[in-house]
Amino acid sequence: MPPRLALYELVVADMAATLAFYRRLGLDIPAGADAEPHVDVDLGGGHRLAFDTEDTIRSFDPSWTPPTGGHRSALAFACDSPAEVDATYASLVDAGYHGELEPWDAFWGQRYATVQDPDGGSVDLFAALA
Repeated sequence: MPPRLALYELVVADMAATLAFYRRLGLDIPAGADAEPHVDVDLGGGHRLAFDTEDTIRSFDPSWTPPTGGHRSALAFACDSPAEVDATYASLVDAGYHGELEPWDAFWGQRYATVQDPDGGSVDLFAALA
């Protein structure tokens, strides 16, 4: 059997700030996880999303440094409607997160927007247009 993608990992500078952002997007992350060096969230369907602090990565790779020259990650969250894309984007921007690309009707038939998580990773929001 060939390898299969099962885990998405984000390396974060501030675990609590990052988990707060992803909770706003509906991920079920326990409150006590904010102080942990590693957090693993079951996404269903055999997929998991892991968060590791920069110090955790350096604990087994002392020469590790954060990537430069662009986004370090990109995730996309499906919304149920174009209105939910707009509302979720507004909620995150109102909470102080950076709006990278305001909601727009993409030529490929989706309402689309992009915000940045606390570490500068792109998080896309999308829904099919009617």
